[in-house]
Amino acid sequence: MRTIAGLPLMPRLGYALGFVACAALLGFAYYLQYYEYQDPCPLCILQRVAFIALATIFLVAAVHGPGRTGTIIYSGLLVTAASVGAAIAVRHVWLQNLPKDKIPECGPGLEYMLKKLPLSQALEKILAGSGECAEVGWTFLGLSIAGWALVWFLLFGGYAMYLALLGMRRARPRPVH
Repeated sequence: MRTIAGLPLMPRLGYALGFVACAALLGFAYYLQYYEYQDPCPLCILQRVAFIALATIFLVAAVHGPGRTGTIIYSGLLVTAASVGAAIAVRHVWLQNLPKDKIPECGPGLEYMLKKLPLSQALEKILAGSGECAEVGWTFLGLSIAGWALVWFLLFGGYAMYLALLGMRRARPRPVH
């Protein structure tokens, strides 16, 4: 059995580590919101939903401890959630890098759109972006929150594929003698 620092490396532990990483990222997002007063824009909230979906899938997979087929299914769900999150983050980063004269005007708030518009129209308006989505409040190593979200979504997508490969190797049927 493979180990890292003496710990067995198997999909169940890998899924648990993915959950912890997502929970830490969400915790940091709430820290920025409530202690640094960085109010999330509608695209930020959609990215949080993607991180919540990832965390949920990681947690269910960790508790389940799937075999070969389950590992493939969970990893497929993780790659899908990470891809959706990455697509939203790409749109967000693009809006943040538009020239000042090309930035869309601020629109109604997320809560208002969800209450007054059908979901499809609300999502269309959210994904179109607004002036508040183009603002960059917090940066680290030259990347905005949306930029870091994109990095993490890509890492989680790659990590999910790694866990699928690991699970497929571990769960290969052994020949009977």
